[in-house]
Amino acid sequence: MSHRGRRLAGACMGTVAAGLLATGGVLATPPHEAPGRNAGDEVAVGAYLHYGSPGVERMQGLSRWLGGTELRAGHTYLPGDTWSNIEGAPDSLRSWAQWRRARADRLFVLNVPMLEGNEAGVPDGRVAELIRSGAQGEYDHHFQRLAERLVDLGVPDTVIVLGWEMNGFDYTHRCRPDPENWKRYWRRIVAAMRSVEGQQFRFDFAPNRGSDAIAWTTCYPGDDVVDVIGMDSYDQEPGRTFDEQAAQPYGLRQQVDFARAHGKQISYPEWGLFRNGDNPEYMRRMLAWIAEHEPLYHSITDYCPHGVWQCSQNPRSARVFQEFLSTEQGRGLPSSAVRTPRSG
Repeated sequence: MSHRGRRLAGACMGTVAAGLLATGGVLATPPHEAPGRNAGDEVAVGAYLHYGSPGVERMQGLSRWLGGTELRAGHTYLPGDTWSNIEGAPDSLRSWAQWRRARADRLFVLNVPMLEGNEAGVPDGRVAELIRSGAQGEYDHHFQRLAERLVDLGVPDTVIVLGWEMNGFDYTHRCRPDPENWKRYWRRIVAAMRSVEGQQFRFDFAPNRGSDAIAWTTCYPGDDVVDVIGMDSYDQEPGRTFDEQAAQPYGLRQQVDFARAHGKQISYPEWGLFRNGDNPEYMRRMLAWIAEHEPLYHSITDYCPHGVWQCSQNPRSARVFQEFLSTEQGRGLPSSAVRTPRSG
């Protein structure tokens, strides 16, 4: 699902804040062997609170609201307006890097656009041309610079959510206009970033839930260039109920099964409330799903209409979220040990 303007620096982001090298299919570098979570490791809890330094500052407030629960996943986005921003120009990266380095068990999760003008309404024909240029290596240097910047900042193990929601209709980095070259382009980006000395990046392939503009499996670029199978999932159609959202084609169940078949961890970089308003049943079921399937991390989108802490319009869902994830509720225990929160 597109949230136009949310991730761009400038006026749109100010509004949010105020409201609370390879060619074809061959890699130039060996496959990255990302470390998996050990049995019993806690799922890293996170939230998108703001793209810049205020997001770092708000982590402590959300943690206090959750009774001291440690937020181990720090999640933000690079603006996709210019190549300089995709290269990691925003000063707020320093704040996020400092937060990550403060504890060894933290994850820094960074959504990275694949093309500039990512929310500019570019038509399909032009998107296809840009994707082909990327597949031919024209933009490799931008991603090398980003990798160098992250390594220099002391966050070489950043989780890169590359080209998120690629199966949708809106972003310039969408897959549908040319799926084969899109996959080649993804592979070039990963090769470019892995070519930088000292990197330990993990690459998260995170489509929208559901079929959307194209089946997300059609866009999958290969096991050697993907470390995590993510999914962005909000309480909206397709799927009137949580059960339908799980069982639908290319839904939550297929994500889990696909990741298992490919030997990958899962994640939920974006999730939250939406079309059905304050829906404590959805909140309860999604949190139970997360507890059962133990992703590497999950990150609720915490502003209105999706959120629970910075959004006062969802009080019943907020209570479920707070009770489920507070330290008193046994956060981090296996799903069998997590007590179901009281009804909203």
